[in-house]
Amino acid sequence: MKSVYKSHPWHGIPIGENAPETLTAFIEIVPTDTVKYEIDKTTGYLKIDRPQKYSNIVPALYGFVPKTYCGDTIAEYARQQSGRNDIKEGDGDPLDICVLSESNIPHGDIICQAIPIGGLRLIDKGEADDKIIAVLKDDLLYSKYRDISELPRSVVNRLQHYFLTYKNLPGEPMTCEIANVYGREEAHQVIRNSVTDYLNNFGML
Repeated sequence: MKSVYKSHPWHGIPIGENAPETLTAFIEIVPTDTVKYEIDKTTGYLKIDRPQKYSNIVPALYGFVPKTYCGDTIAEYARQQSGRNDIKEGDGDPLDICVLSESNIPHGDIICQAIPIGGLRLIDKGEADDKIIAVLKDDLLYSKYRDISELPRSVVNRLQHYFLTYKNLPGEPMTCEIANVYGREEAHQVIRNSVTDYLNNFGML
């Protein structure tokens, strides 16, 4: 008998049989949103995190990879790859993902098939907070890119600028830094590590 209940976006949606090459992404916010939404971990519904007070607009579809978690394995891999021993832990959330597409997607709270091509190793107050960069499967413009090194430099710069400044208030010091920009193969390993962390923490679900 098929379930008559809505699946929890984090715990109930499969990551996909072909992950990490192609995976399911849950999109929370889109570039036209003037409010930052994020998943409520208890109910699975989108909630308002905060209004976008300033002109910093997310430059891609933004959400997370279901059935992933940024914990000890993610933190250890971040220390190993960056040479940074001050990375204390993962950020305790599902693995974040940006999905590039030329299409105008009007709202979040949707799932899509995404192809990871790289990532940004963001460090936020000593926590590993990786951002996987992906392209929408079969997108007419972006699906030709197989690795982040192939993207126009302006696209990568825009993504980096967003994540370096999206939590900043005027006059306050920056709390985020990007330790590495990495390619497709390393992104695949980050995804595998986040699945390991998920199973270690939520394997009983």
